[in-house]
Amino acid sequence: MTQILTHTPLWVFALFFGLVYLGYLQSRTRQVSRGRLIVLPLAMLAWSLYSVWSTFDAHLTALAAWACAWVAVVVIGLAWVPSRRVAYDASTAQFTVPGSWMPLALMMGIFFFRYAVAVVQAVTPGILDTTQAAVVVAATYGVFSGLFMARALRLSGLLKPLQAAPRNA
Repeated sequence: MTQILTHTPLWVFALFFGLVYLGYLQSRTRQVSRGRLIVLPLAMLAWSLYSVWSTFDAHLTALAAWACAWVAVVVIGLAWVPSRRVAYDASTAQFTVPGSWMPLALMMGIFFFRYAVAVVQAVTPGILDTTQAAVVVAATYGVFSGLFMARALRLSGLLKPLQAAPRNA
């Protein structure tokens, strides 16, 4: 374990602490615009897609597994009813989003999974060269980033019913 940690680049530790801080900020109730609501899910989508690409290059099966998992999680996530604790203020065009530790858990899940994949690749080269490994690893990245996106889309989906309500009243 010491060998693994000593061979880990310093930027990985900086990324870890940055994600912990970002996750902490997500744990507090905050005001966010629709644009800011989508930034973190887009970043996680890019990071997970980059992770698939950097691990498997342009392996079509890996990219397809990632995309299928991502789409499935987003579709299932959109079927859930949004939290009633989320509020939208049309005068400021801001959402009041209650704090949650779930984004931190998801960020740590992606981080540690990516770290574990990199360690496995370094310790046992070629172990991820099978189609099964590509599917499992890529789909796992897709699930993590899909959860972020589904949450953001569910929350921003609140906007339509709330905007339509005053017109019908």
